[in-house]
Amino acid sequence: MKYDVHTKVQPVVTGDALPKVRPELTTKGQHMSGAEILLRSLEAEGVKIVFGHPGGAVIHVYDEMHRIKPQFEHILVRHEQGGTHAAEGYAKATGKVGTVLVTSGPGATNTVTGIADAYMDSVPIVVFTGQVPTGLIGNDAFQECDAIGISRSITKHSYLVRDVSDLARTVKEAYHIARTGRPGPVLVDLPKDVLLAKGPFVYPETVNMRGYAVPAEGRVEKLERAAQMIEESERPLFYVGGGAVNSDSSELLTDIARHTGIPVTTTLHGLGAFPEDDTLALRMLGMHGTWWANQAIQHCDLIIAVGARFDDRVTGKLDSWAPHAKVIHIEIDQSCISKNVFADCAILGNVRNVLEQLRPMVKPKDTTEWLKQIDVWRQECPLKYEQDGKLRAQGVIENLRDKTNGDAVVITDVGQHQMWTAQYFRFLHSRTHITSGGLGTMGFGMPAAMGAAFGMREIGSSRPVVCISGDGGFVMNAQEMSVAAAHKLPLKLAVINNRFLGMVRQWQELFHKERYSHTDLSDTNPDFVKLAEANHCVGLRATTPEECRQIIDEAWKVTDRPALMEFQVAKEEMVFPMVPAGAATGEMITDRMTPNSFV
Repeated sequence: MKYDVHTKVQPVVTGDALPKVRPELTTKGQHMSGAEILLRSLEAEGVKIVFGHPGGAVIHVYDEMHRIKPQFEHILVRHEQGGTHAAEGYAKATGKVGTVLVTSGPGATNTVTGIADAYMDSVPIVVFTGQVPTGLIGNDAFQECDAIGISRSITKHSYLVRDVSDLARTVKEAYHIARTGRPGPVLVDLPKDVLLAKGPFVYPETVNMRGYAVPAEGRVEKLERAAQMIEESERPLFYVGGGAVNSDSSELLTDIARHTGIPVTTTLHGLGAFPEDDTLALRMLGMHGTWWANQAIQHCDLIIAVGARFDDRVTGKLDSWAPHAKVIHIEIDQSCISKNVFADCAILGNVRNVLEQLRPMVKPKDTTEWLKQIDVWRQECPLKYEQDGKLRAQGVIENLRDKTNGDAVVITDVGQHQMWTAQYFRFLHSRTHITSGGLGTMGFGMPAAMGAAFGMREIGSSRPVVCISGDGGFVMNAQEMSVAAAHKLPLKLAVINNRFLGMVRQWQELFHKERYSHTDLSDTNPDFVKLAEANHCVGLRATTPEECRQIIDEAWKVTDRPALMEFQVAKEEMVFPMVPAGAATGEMITDRMTPNSFV
C-alpha cells in the first residue's frame, strides 16, 4: 500500500532486515576465546558501531579487537555515560540497536544514567560490562560491582554470562530483546575468566525464548469496536507518542489522519510522527504544549492514543484530564494499558500492524466544526515571545529551523531550550527529534548528537545533525566534542547560554517567590568559544539577532569538524504556556505571573 504523504523517510534496519549470519562464523567446532566469540557475535549480528572505553576486565576483548580487526567501528568515548547516550542517539536516529562496551566497576556504574534514560524512553541498546572473574564475584575484588543488581530496575533484561558456551546465544538474545516489542536496554555482564576461556563459536540463526512473546496484530473484535467508536465520535483526537516513531508508522498514521480528518497532537517523543505543517497538526500537548492542543484534549469526546503512555507531563492532574473523552489505546506494552488512564478499548499489538488493520475499517469524517473550534483556541493563545531587539532563545531556534527548512536531525538536552525547540522548530519527519524525556537527563544532548551523526553517516543520510543545549547541560558531557572532532563529524552545536539553570530558575520565580538558590552559573560557566577550540572544534558567538544569523551561516560552512555556536540570550525568559505540576490541564499559565497557589 502506498501512502500519499510528503514526509521523507530515512532507511531503517529492523529485525526483519538484519544481515544474514556469515557462514564462516558459524562453523561448528571452531574454538576461540570468549573475547573473540563476543566480537564475532557482534559481527554476525550486523553491528556496525560500538561505543566503548577499555579497562582491565575487558582488556582481552580490546586485545582481540586489535588482533582480528572486526568488521565494525569502535568509537573510543571519553566517558562511559557519554558512550551510552551516544548509543541512544544512534538508535533513535537509525532505528537500529545501539551498542556499548565498558569495563567493570566504575565503567559499569558510569553507564547507569544512560541505561535508565534508555529504559524510560524505550530506546534499544545493548550494554556489555566487564566483570571480575566468577570466582571473585562477591569478594569485593578490585573494580567489582553488582552490575546486574544495580541495573535490574532499569533494564528490559540482563545477563551474567557464567559459561563461554552460552556467550554467543546470549548476545543473540540480548539484541532480540532490545529491538522487539517495546524497545529497551539490555545489559550483558562478562566475567574476565569467561572472556579468557575457550569454546566453540556457533552463532544461532533464530531465537527461541520461553516466556517471551511479542504481540503483533490486534484482535479483530477490538479493531471493529475502535472503528465504531471513531465513526460515532464528534470531536475525535489522535494522541501520538514515541511508539509511533519506534514502529516506523509515521506515513501510515499521516494517511489515516488525513483520510478521517481527525486532528493530531503529539507527545515530546512523538514529535515528527506527524508533519507539523499539516492543518490537522495541533503540535505538542502537556505541560509545555500548545494552548489549543490542551484545550482540544479537555473538550474532545474520543482520544485515539497511538503508542503513548499517558505520563504525568501530559496529563497533569489525572481526575481532571480529558473529562469528556472515551479512550482507544493502541500499545505494544500491556503494562502501559489502563495504568494511568482507563482504556475503553485497548488494542494490544505492534502499532504499525494495528494501524494497517485499522486503515480499511475507518471512513472519512466531517470534522469541520471541530477544527473550527480548535482554530479559535489557536488564535486565542498563539505561541509568541517578546520582539524587543534582544537575542532570545525562541528566535535562535526559529533561525536554525529556517536554515534547515526543518529537514535536520535535532537533538536537545534538557531544560528550557528543550521545550522551546519542541514549540518552535516544527518537526516534519520521523526520527528527526531526539531528546531525553522520561528521565530528563542533563548532559544527554552532545553525546547523543554524536551518536546520531555516526548513524546518519552509516546510512548515507545528508541531513545535518543539530544539537541544541543549555549552558548548564552542555558542560556535563562536553568532553565528547573531541571525539566528534577526531571523527570529523560536522555537528552543529547550539549552546543557548542564559547563564542560569533556566528551568529551575523559572520554577523558583513562579513558585518559590524568586528565591534563586544555586541556579546562577555566571561565575562558573566556561568561555564556550575557547572550550570548543580546546576540543579541536570551531567556536562562534552571538549576542544579537543579527549576529545570530551570521554565525549560523558560518557554522554551516564547517564540514570537517563540529561547529559550536554560543548564543548569549536574555536570562529572564520563561517557557509559556505551562501547566504547573499537579495542576489540571485546563489551568495553564500563559504569561508571567506568580501562581503560588499551585505549590
